[in-house]
This record gives sequence, structure tokens and C-alpha cells, in this order.
Amino acid sequence: MKDFSFEIHKELPNCLGRIGTIHTPHGDILTPAFVTVGTKGTVKSLTPEQVKGTGAQVIIANTYHLYLQPGDETIKNIGGLHKAMNWNGPLMTDSGGFQVFSLGAAYGNKLGKIANKKDEELLLSDTAEDEKPKIARIDPNGVMFRSHTDGSAHYLSPEKSIDIQHNLGADIIFAFDECTSPHESLHYQKEALERTHRWAKRSLEHHKSKENHKTQALFGIVQGGRDETLRKESAEYIGSLDFDGFGIGGSFDKEDMDKAVEWCNSILPKEKPRHLLGIGEPIDLFGAVEKGCDLFDCVSPTRIARSGMFYTKEGRANLLNQKFREDLKPLDENCKCYACQNFSRSYIAHLFHAKEILGATLLSIHNIHFVVAMVDGMRETISSGNFEAYKQDFLKKYYANS
Repeated sequence: MKDFSFEIHKELPNCLGRIGTIHTPHGDILTPAFVTVGTKGTVKSLTPEQVKGTGAQVIIANTYHLYLQPGDETIKNIGGLHKAMNWNGPLMTDSGGFQVFSLGAAYGNKLGKIANKKDEELLLSDTAEDEKPKIARIDPNGVMFRSHTDGSAHYLSPEKSIDIQHNLGADIIFAFDECTSPHESLHYQKEALERTHRWAKRSLEHHKSKENHKTQALFGIVQGGRDETLRKESAEYIGSLDFDGFGIGGSFDKEDMDKAVEWCNSILPKEKPRHLLGIGEPIDLFGAVEKGCDLFDCVSPTRIARSGMFYTKEGRANLLNQKFREDLKPLDENCKCYACQNFSRSYIAHLFHAKEILGATLLSIHNIHFVVAMVDGMRETISSGNFEAYKQDFLKKYYANS
């Protein structure tokens, strides 16, 4: 298998944007690229062939969920995640850090109190309000957390996260980090950042100790919340380590995103790819590309599809609205996806009202294709020199009714 590499083909003038190619053992990724989310080793309601048919180049799966079910050792015994999923293209896995904290908190709120005293002493924060459990409890070496599905206790460290991701076998994996809330105090953000930096170094060292580390690229994650000093400090430190690329973690509010991304990408090594974690709104994707991001992922296209929402050039629409029951037009008249080429709004609306699974499948195909095609347009217009005109025209139409 060939090693991981990245090349830049052209840059946007007067900003950080660029087009390039990421070479992986399972194929090339033309950047910028939208990364389709397959949380549990599947893009919900779609076969791998249908995902490929949308134009998607790469899928990202979730370390936390696959560790809990069916287990990374099970995936390894199947032959790795590529074989298990029957996906022959580039594949990514996250570190599990975000889910440990976010889903742990969700489980804690639902649980209320821990009945077992021993577990309570292990997992309950001394400062928790109203004696509600903090299901994710941090120590210098990692995080003790409870599964959001059955409440079972688990421990995840940088080394454990890397071990899981090596068992899964994705082409691009991520260092273990702590993703904090943007509303945490500056004092806590500093503590979390120092912890993330220590864990990044440990993730890298453990990854490089593996015999097959050259077949998997490891990305370090920049954190720092909404604070400019912390973001730049994190970009300096993570950028100084021998990672193959970089992720930019959340912990900022939507209005802070462009600034935070620019702070990071102005510092991170130019010759390595950058992935912005968890964004999918069109205006945010255009901003991310201008600020120098090469990859980005989001669950929105498939999540909103399952509730009857679909993308059009004039913005989102809800297929459950009465007006679509007799609408014979395709979902989006200029769209080349399978759903738009073969079915009417009326028929797909019928599927949703009849609670037929095919409805969610067709809207998911359309929504992924829509976002992938939008990003493909960015790549093509950066190449041709027409990016700004494309951006203005697209956003003007998409948000015209907002």
C-alpha cells in the first residue's frame, strides 16, 4: 500500500483557500471535499453503492460507537472496517473524544443518580450540581465514561483510542482530545487545552509505535474554544508535532467559527491537510474553504432527510408540507442524483406519509449529492478562477427566503 500524502494544486488569491489531492491507500480525495458520515459503519439507509453514486469520495465512521457495538476486535476479525462496510474508497474514523463527553452528559441527565455506590465514587464529580452524575470523569491519563446505551462503564485513553482505530483500519484517524463546551470558563478551557496537547503527543507516540502506522495517517486536533490566544497556542503546538494532517475541533459558537478557523489555519503547516469537524451548512462550508479547510463532515444531509427535509437551490424544503402531495417536479429540477432523475416530489412525499423506508433513502441520496456537488463546484471554480462569483450566486439563491 502506498503511504499517505497531500499536494496543493492551486490557491485562492487573498485568502487561505486551495484545491489539492490527498493520496490514501484506498484512493485519492480531491479537495476541498465533503466527508459523508457513516457513524456506526454505515451511512444510514444507504448501501455503499448508493453512497458512491452520490459522488461522495470519503466516509467518516465513529470510534466511540463502533467500540461499543459491535466492538473494534470484531471489526478487526471481519477484516477491518473497509471490508465490513464493503467500502473500497478512503475511510476516516474520529477519536471518540467528542462522543465520550457529549453522550456521557446526555446519559447522565437521563440517569439522574447512580445507584451503585462504588460506581458513584468512581464517576461522580465532587462538584456536580444537585448530585447529578458527570458520566464522563477525566483524569490525567484518560476518561472514565458510561455507555449511552446500557450504562456500562468504560475507560478511554489516548493509547486506547489509537488501538481501537488501528483495529478499525481507516486511512485517516484522529488523536484523542477533549472537546469542551464553548460556554466553559476560560480557566477550564486552559486546563482542557493542556490535557488535549498531552494526549495529542501520547496519541502520536503510540501510533508511531505500531508496525503498520505508515498505512494510516494520524491527524492532530486543534482546540481552544472561542479564545484567540488559546486557539493560536493550540495551532502552534499541534502544528509543531509530526502529524500527517490536522483537525479543527468545535467549542466555538457559530458566529465565531470563521475567526477561529482562520486563527488556526494561518498557523498550521500549509503543506498538510486540514479537516473542520462537524459543519455542513452551505454558508459555513464556503467560509471553511476560504479559510483554508480541505475536508469537513456533518450528519445534517442524512439526518434532515429522515425527517422529510431536502435541499434545493432555493434553500431547504419540508416534503411533509401539503403542497408537495401533488407536485410532479423532481426534488430539485437541475439535480442529477438518482432520486431526482427517477422520482417526483409527490411520490416521495407519499413514501413519507406511508412511512415507507424508501422515502428516507431517496432524500438521503439527494441531500448528500446536493452537498457533494456544491463542494465540487467550489473546487471547479477555484480552478477556473470564478470562485467568488459562484459563492455569491449560490448563497444569494439559497438564502433568498431566509
